[in-house]
Amino acid sequence: MCTAVAPASMSEAMEMLDSVMGFIADAAAAPMPAEAAAEILRGLERTDAVEAAARGRLLVAFDAKDGHLGDGQRTSRAWLVHSTRVTRGQAGEYKAIETLARDHQPLLAGLRERAVTKSVALQLAKWTRSIPAEYREQAEEILVAAAHAGADQRALAQICAEIRYRTAPPDPQDENDKHLDRGVSLDTTIDGAGLIRGDLTPACAAMVQAVLDALSAPEGGGDLRTRPQRYHDALAEAMKRLLASNLLPRRAGQPVKALVHIYFAELCEMDAGSVLQDKWIAEYRAQWAAHRAAASVVTGDGGAWLEGDAARAIACDAMIVPVVTGDIDPIPLEELIALCAQYHRIHTQGPADVSSATGVTEQTAGAAEVLAMLEHQILATVIQIVSGPGGVASFLRRNLLGKGLNGPSLPLDVGQTDDVPVHLRRLVALRDQTCQFPGGCDQPAAACEPHHVVHRADGGRTSLTGLKNWCWWHHHVVLHQMGWTLTVHPDGTSQVRSPGGKAIRSHGGKTIRSHGPPSRPG
Repeated sequence: MCTAVAPASMSEAMEMLDSVMGFIADAAAAPMPAEAAAEILRGLERTDAVEAAARGRLLVAFDAKDGHLGDGQRTSRAWLVHSTRVTRGQAGEYKAIETLARDHQPLLAGLRERAVTKSVALQLAKWTRSIPAEYREQAEEILVAAAHAGADQRALAQICAEIRYRTAPPDPQDENDKHLDRGVSLDTTIDGAGLIRGDLTPACAAMVQAVLDALSAPEGGGDLRTRPQRYHDALAEAMKRLLASNLLPRRAGQPVKALVHIYFAELCEMDAGSVLQDKWIAEYRAQWAAHRAAASVVTGDGGAWLEGDAARAIACDAMIVPVVTGDIDPIPLEELIALCAQYHRIHTQGPADVSSATGVTEQTAGAAEVLAMLEHQILATVIQIVSGPGGVASFLRRNLLGKGLNGPSLPLDVGQTDDVPVHLRRLVALRDQTCQFPGGCDQPAAACEPHHVVHRADGGRTSLTGLKNWCWWHHHVVLHQMGWTLTVHPDGTSQVRSPGGKAIRSHGGKTIRSHGPPSRPG
């Protein structure tokens, strides 16, 4: 005889549930008869129904207390994705269960009593949504009773359709019915393939069907494509024709904007014998000498006169924007420091033996020649570390790549400004991709705005490293309105901290880190 033991707390109940499910998972690993496996599978489906009822009620209570705000999340759906580590699709199902628990009490009771499975209950909730509110509860009670008596999904659909026909008022045929469910989502897989999900209105479905049927005809007897494959190709052809039709709204005068990524190392490999690199060093040394001469006459303002390619960088209007990327190489830093120290000593204190740095002794070359060779080595080392609009990366790209990719560069740092320039916004969006709230946010770069890591009033700079993309809600509500504070560490990780009791419905003193491991997989 087995006696059930009631848990003393919710925590103890969860531990018991974990233990039971672990026992079943371990037992299922061993060979067993198909009949035994079938019984366990049916039992798990009944358990899943009860679990769904519990989850729905918990989500209703969680939302009633605005629990998502305690972790700085905009909605409970976002909280589910980033705090419980489930997919967006799973979070959507959980929200549907919450809606069922809040608005469909008979179906919730049917779940708790194991009369219907979770998937059937969710389907019945969709079907009964169009039944007038005054009849909906009674209709759901009839459906649950029928399911309990053994009715299958087909029979339940017939019952629901008859109830809806007998109770629903005439359709006003309002094409702008705001309550009509419709929507399309486009996701990508880990391999970059697209995944489309959608609920289409009847009119939209008819148009899509007509287009796909018109463009998916088999190409002769040798066409071995399946119908879904032909529909895929038809959709691609339709999109291609639409893009070529010149009917889409343009973006800044162009239908498409492409960012072409080129690694700096690839540009260097294309420069055979470093001919262009040496040419750039020579040109830059001449500009450097001119700047030093001007600075010796008058006090400079920290700026520099630009001409040629560097000056044209301010007139960037190409819709194909090349972005040259490269990893910072820390190895040349020590060499650069040594070269600069050597250059400074010779320039200020006079000649000394510099054979270790240049391979040429001062007995065979004058101080001016040694300084010139040091300048060459310093500049050659600098280009391994960083490059700007007038730098060697831009110079190589303009001279090595063809039309469309040889326009002026975008500066990587614009210093202090009253606004964030469009080119810097592009770079921040390209780097961050989504909102950078440490707790996680799926808002894409197009829906975000650059946020100064250090406020400009406190000396924060309008630069690539001084900006992070945040969506409007996390930027203006979480940071500025609710008073959370952002800290960015030198390694690029970040954290936010709630203000204690200052924020509306604050949960107080919580720190959320971008680099913290998940508490438990979803």
